[in-house]
Amino acid sequence: MRFIIYGAGGIGGGIGGSLHRNGHDVALIARGTQLEAFQSTGLTLHTPDFRETFQILSYGHPSEIDFTDDDVVLLTMKSQHTAAALDDLAAAAGTEIPVFCAQNGVANERMALRRFTRVYGTVVYMPATYTVPGQVVVHASPGLGVLDSGRYPRGIDEVVEEVTAALTASAFRAEPDSDIMRKKYAKLLTNLGNVLLVACGPGSDTSELQSAVHAEALACYEAAGIESEPIEAMAAMRAGVIERSAIEGVPRQGSSSWQSILRGTGNVEADFLNGEIALLGAEHGVPAPVNRVVQRLANAAARGKHKPGSLTPEQVLALAAEGGP
Repeated sequence: MRFIIYGAGGIGGGIGGSLHRNGHDVALIARGTQLEAFQSTGLTLHTPDFRETFQILSYGHPSEIDFTDDDVVLLTMKSQHTAAALDDLAAAAGTEIPVFCAQNGVANERMALRRFTRVYGTVVYMPATYTVPGQVVVHASPGLGVLDSGRYPRGIDEVVEEVTAALTASAFRAEPDSDIMRKKYAKLLTNLGNVLLVACGPGSDTSELQSAVHAEALACYEAAGIESEPIEAMAAMRAGVIERSAIEGVPRQGSSSWQSILRGTGNVEADFLNGEIALLGAEHGVPAPVNRVVQRLANAAARGKHKPGSLTPEQVLALAAEGGP
């Protein structure tokens, strides 16, 4: 089996580097300065236990790859880039290739299933940092992350078994799960806080905001009849697998949304995180003003129309109460 890591940023680079390190066949698809770094100096993977550089075949587009029946694709780009990436992948690889959505949010699997016959969900817990091209830091030991997977919308098959076995042998906790979306909806609850750092900046006490976005989400889940894994069960799942560990001289750079701001990408994932809750609220008549406001603030910050970290949590809550911005 060859693993095609499509969107090799922090998560994808960490997964691809660890799979390669443990003897698996890997190809990376990246873009811009990340691709240039991969092709010139390689992928450097830095963890509390090692720092190694790997030479892995890297491409800028799926059309550059000769796909085979032994290939599996792991989507690891941000959700806002998924639709276009899936169109390019289908044109290059056909619609029968297995596609694993190792991404935040719960919309990617549905997008993929419109185009591909074999789609899988993967819940991702991995404290990865990508701010320097070609370098991925994972602040975790002894395991690098949790990558449980299952067929979408539900089920397990031989592909899931083989993929999770390879990931398990490559320093991840990766178990087959026939109802994987329960875990992905639970993970979404934790990701709702990603953009709070963008709105309020490092060091802010966003606990009240966290409670507000979670409460809105749970009300939307209940109205929509969505079941999610209990947060306590998710914490127990990670315990003993991912221990956040310091790396001397390499600080953790915050959420993936904050890293997007630091890299100046011009976009963040808010539409598929807090925006997912706003969408559910609109569909089921449940108010979700705090999620809607932080979604808009994060997008404005990414586009340079709002200074990141310039608002206090109290100001964000006030904006939500007023129905703005």
